[in-house]
Amino acid sequence: MHRYVVTGTDTDVGKTVFAAGLAGHLGGRYWKPVQAGMDGETDSQRVAELSGGRAQVLPEAYALRTPCSPHQAARLDGVTIEPSRLSLPSGEEPLVVEGAGGVLVPFADNLLAADLFAMWGLPVIVVARTALGTINHSLLSIEALRVRGLTIHGVAFVGEANPESEAAIVRLGEVRHLGCLPHLDPLTAETLAAAFAAHIRTDLL
Repeated sequence: MHRYVVTGTDTDVGKTVFAAGLAGHLGGRYWKPVQAGMDGETDSQRVAELSGGRAQVLPEAYALRTPCSPHQAARLDGVTIEPSRLSLPSGEEPLVVEGAGGVLVPFADNLLAADLFAMWGLPVIVVARTALGTINHSLLSIEALRVRGLTIHGVAFVGEANPESEAAIVRLGEVRHLGCLPHLDPLTAETLAAAFAAHIRTDLL
């Protein structure tokens, strides 16, 4: 089955856009377990729009008001995030699960994102920038995932192509290169689907 966790090396690296492209490509389900920040468009709403209706967007387990780490947003909302509510959705259809921020973001006081990924046991796709600093952030993320026994399906880059940095991450991290998705202007369901097909190794997904 095509079931993946999509995480980032940091916040705002483009993982929601990549997740939308992947969910649309697979024609499967998308799930954001915890949404922190409800002002404006949520990640689930963005994926519904950018997948062009090709993905089924599942409701979040927790929708929190404050745009910060899930554990802090939950505390500010007076909510306790229970790991039992973060079990994977059942079903045989393809599934794309998007994390929050990077791999060591806390979902609860004693639950990091990578620990949650380990509970799920799904292969992980790491979304990384191509800008300065990406080698360090990417390799640290890869190491944190591997320490927990997780399978890294590959790294997908977002931004202007940076062959030297991308090659270093693939070589030193011993991971597959899934492609490099450029920044899109305009960003629409149509431009994303076309760019995903052109720039992402869909044969590896």
